[in-house]
Amino acid sequence: MTYKTYYFFTVFVLMLFRGVGQTDLPDGFVRVKSIIPDLDVELRYYGANNFVGDTITGYTSNTLILTKAAAYQLKLVQDELQKQNLCLKVYDGYRPQRAVNHFISWAKKLNDTINKGKFYPDVEKKNLFREEYIASKSGHSRGSTLDLTIIDGATGEPLDMGSPYDFFGKQSWVDYKGISEKQMANRQLLQGVMIKYNFRNYPKEWWHFTLRWEPFPNTYFDFPVE
Repeated sequence: MTYKTYYFFTVFVLMLFRGVGQTDLPDGFVRVKSIIPDLDVELRYYGANNFVGDTITGYTSNTLILTKAAAYQLKLVQDELQKQNLCLKVYDGYRPQRAVNHFISWAKKLNDTINKGKFYPDVEKKNLFREEYIASKSGHSRGSTLDLTIIDGATGEPLDMGSPYDFFGKQSWVDYKGISEKQMANRQLLQGVMIKYNFRNYPKEWWHFTLRWEPFPNTYFDFPVE
């Protein structure tokens, strides 16, 4: 049995015996807290603490949704971190296409820069597409991509990663050298545990990971987050 075959077999068995059913979601999706009840979730697009400065279309509750395959792998990450008195904190998971469309519409309004100083101080808004901070399609809409960090299990405080979540700039690149040794070690901790459980990183965003062999690699969904 190859490693890839073993991986899919393991995910199938977990889903079968746990009997997770979510008939109001598309087949293959799950509300993640039904699998990881103690997961810290703060969906940044369900609120104003984001680069747009407002709630994003399609986010109607602070409910993390992922494909079942991604959710079960994420539980393995959480279980391992908890052995070190650490936990995950998730900022985004499945993202409907209508939310991506909201970003596109916002990006065209060049005078709307309410949160520029916090999230993209060194990037001109007109260049957000060219520099690939915003795109017409997002891997998040396929359901197996998520944005997250690690928090202290006792205090709930996020580990210092050297730049804030969703910061548009080189400071957020995984291998950026202008951060402290501790900040770099925190990034490598996150990278290591996510890679171990089959999540691959986007090198320009330390927080961004996609499940390898995702179940819907060519499908972009648009059901709401609720």
